[in-house]
Amino acid sequence: MAEQSTLYDLLLLLSNDAPPEQRERILSMVQSTIQGANGAVERDDDWGRRPLSYEIRHQAEAEYHLLQSHAPGSLIEELSHTLHITDGVLRFRIIKVRPGTPEAKASPPPVVAAVASSGGPTEPAAPARSAPAEADESEEPDSAPEYSDQE
Repeated sequence: MAEQSTLYDLLLLLSNDAPPEQRERILSMVQSTIQGANGAVERDDDWGRRPLSYEIRHQAEAEYHLLQSHAPGSLIEELSHTLHITDGVLRFRIIKVRPGTPEAKASPPPVVAAVASSGGPTEPAAPARSAPAEADESEEPDSAPEYSDQE
């Protein structure tokens, strides 16, 4: 029985530190790998530079690309391995699109205003510790304050 080609979404986050030629090579390599496995790229959306939720390899932004393709399932493992070892790829996600899933919008999703206006992601604040209770005047000044939680 022949494998039926399935629709997959591939979201690529490419490094801004990589030269534009390398980013183009990565995209053309992905497309040629899909076509070489008797697949077809249905859609190639360039979402441009966007801020990351958190830094990856000391980078606060990445170049986003969404590729939608019909491909055999045997291709996914090979493509995943290739993208893991390719310089210039920060992250990627391959998602099998199930029947009945609405089509992706033609425009990229909006950038979250809070992250975009601050100039990039920020580090989360450290959890606040409760201050020790004020010592009574009747206690000895050299005694250590007692904490309710044990560490």
